[in-house]
Amino acid sequence: MTSVWKSLGKDLSLSAILAGMIATLIAYAGPLVIIFQAAQGLSPALLQSWVWTISIGSGVLGLILSLYYRVPVVIAWSAPGSALLITLLPTVDYADAVGAYLVSSLIIFVIGLTGSFDRIIGKLPAAISAAMLAGILFGFAAKMFFALPAAPLLVGAMFVAFFIGRRWTPRYAVVLVLVAGCLVTLVTGNINGAMPVLAITWPTWTMPHFDGQAIINIALPLTVVSLTGQWVPGMAVLRGSGYPRPGASPLIAWSALGSALLAPFGCHGLNLAAFTAAICTGKEAHEDPGKRYVAAVSGSVLYILLGAISATVLSLFALLPKELIAALAGLALFPTIVNSLAGSMTQAGDRDAALITFIVAASGMSFLGLGAAFWGLIFGIATHLILKWRPWNARQPQS
Repeated sequence: MTSVWKSLGKDLSLSAILAGMIATLIAYAGPLVIIFQAAQGLSPALLQSWVWTISIGSGVLGLILSLYYRVPVVIAWSAPGSALLITLLPTVDYADAVGAYLVSSLIIFVIGLTGSFDRIIGKLPAAISAAMLAGILFGFAAKMFFALPAAPLLVGAMFVAFFIGRRWTPRYAVVLVLVAGCLVTLVTGNINGAMPVLAITWPTWTMPHFDGQAIINIALPLTVVSLTGQWVPGMAVLRGSGYPRPGASPLIAWSALGSALLAPFGCHGLNLAAFTAAICTGKEAHEDPGKRYVAAVSGSVLYILLGAISATVLSLFALLPKELIAALAGLALFPTIVNSLAGSMTQAGDRDAALITFIVAASGMSFLGLGAAFWGLIFGIATHLILKWRPWNARQPQS
């Protein structure tokens, strides 16, 4: 342990520390706002506990794994999973949702423990999982424009700021949106209430309850979007940055185990970050790849600090107009929606199945007590099988 801290002391650099802090702040500027939206209807204590778990869990796991492997392992909560809960969480009892979180985490834990990640991803058509994710997020992002008539100057300024950021500095586009929104809010005097008092937050325990419909509606889609929407791009970022190890299995297993332990306190799932991880794994953090793990350590420490005062962080967001929160959450999902739509149309043979999946998932429909995300998968896979099915006696066409 002493050698770990000695190595960390030698490898410290200002660039890596700042990269890690920026990555964490970006996570709070965008994905955290989605949690804020998904928790509508929950008590303040449950919302605070939710943010506490995902922040502390991300920080502790990222810190331990990065120091152990000396690789920038950035752990975060699933933003697509959070968006999924915006429509699903109000339809179930919270204890049932917690039970579904636990089931999803245990399924992913088994996948990590058995090393079956690559085999499962290979069996599930990528176009269908991408289309399901795009459909889930599309309906939510579209609601952003309902805020436009109520606050045209605010939403318009944020919209322009986002695409200016996307053109000139894509990594920090969401931060630019938040800054623009806050500036307009200050100028127009739309701050709601007084500055909150700094206070330590403690998590709230909820006894999990296992309900069949909640497990199918929540646990199954959460598992799919975590594996396909977070672990696949997350591992791609690590490999693309020149880190052949660690393998996916131990990272998946440890993250899922942490998620399961924190589920009764509100954690819906922790996984490898992708977009924010790129900030910590690139040259911006450090020229030497062997010293970039410091960025993940820095970001993890900030996660822990912010998680410890999650009530104060949420109170700061509560000062902002609801139109700002809606626009920020919607714009933060744009890159994920773009990538998912592009991924759903990559394979020409799967486009029909992907389109069916997207339409059903975006519809918000419910049938037999099961939600649109589940039925989107079912209809998409069924369409894929019908189109790909070949009778045993079918002959190949003559060339």
